[in-house]
Amino acid sequence: MTTQISASPLPPPEERRRLRRSRTMTRAQLAARLGVARATVRAWESGRRDPAGTEGRAYAELLASFARPTDPQEAPDKVSTDGPAPRPAPLTPAQAFDALYAFCAPALVRQTYLLCGRRELAREAVESAFQQAWQRWPEVARDRDPAGWVRGVAYDCALSPWHRFRPRYRHAEPPPADPADRDLLHALLKLPPSYRRTLVLYDGVGLDLPETAAETEASTPAAANRLTHARQAVAARVPELADAALLHRRLSELASRERLRASRPPTVRTVGERRNVFWTRAAIAFTVTIVGATTLTLRTAPTHYEPPIAPARAVRGVPVPAPMGPLSHAEQRLRDKLHGDSAAGPERVLPDAR
Repeated sequence: MTTQISASPLPPPEERRRLRRSRTMTRAQLAARLGVARATVRAWESGRRDPAGTEGRAYAELLASFARPTDPQEAPDKVSTDGPAPRPAPLTPAQAFDALYAFCAPALVRQTYLLCGRRELAREAVESAFQQAWQRWPEVARDRDPAGWVRGVAYDCALSPWHRFRPRYRHAEPPPADPADRDLLHALLKLPPSYRRTLVLYDGVGLDLPETAAETEASTPAAANRLTHARQAVAARVPELADAALLHRRLSELASRERLRASRPPTVRTVGERRNVFWTRAAIAFTVTIVGATTLTLRTAPTHYEPPIAPARAVRGVPVPAPMGPLSHAEQRLRDKLHGDSAAGPERVLPDAR
């Protein structure tokens, strides 16, 4: 069983559920605020699992704030004389995005590190997922589980096979300093990506089996089969992790010991917006180039068809003209004879009139 947070003692499971209901908050809303899965909140409130790490600290502080009396209870006379308390102003899209990022990003970077085993790739995958979420914020904000939406995109990005072709990710990163952490991370990276993702979601994040199956796009029996084989493979390499509760604690410790930090929310939003502006301008420039080339082609193209001139061909069967030159003796005699004859030619034979 995991260690409880000593700085802010947690109340019993029944009190945790009562405090949440006192603020008319559902498990999904509380999970989105803490950046965890709804099944994790259910496990905390049932006592099946105690929160630990950054999520447990945030959960304890939130429950402590729920336990404190609100202003209307502390000063009821003032409320009755001044009227009802003003409703808080709704959050802007940027404020809502920053709140989701602040609660989800730190834990999501550590979870993604368990999938890929690379610190920089885990941070890049989480930031890329949140940039896509900011681009589709109206859709993500209305989603039933915004944290799950971002988690799915981050996991897909971290497990993409195309990273192996990038020069910066061709060489392995330094392993964890603790030998036990190295053995566990090595055992995780030896699993197939689908098995590794199922194990991290179920034993690391705390999703139940149907939610794990839905997020991995598999049936519940297939997800259970992957989970069983993944646990067996990890236990074969690290025998002391055959216990599921110990495996959950060791996964949390492995992710928490690494120095994994995410960028600030405004930075993520700004980078995403700049990238959108760049690609928008590039698309506009490409379209203008195509339109200009098409216009130039239409202006310079001929308006009617001109058949090409056929190439010259040699004609066979025509005698070669004789070259001019001096006359031979026979030709000279013939010429003289023709010149000596009467110009009128030989006498005509006239009919006799008699």
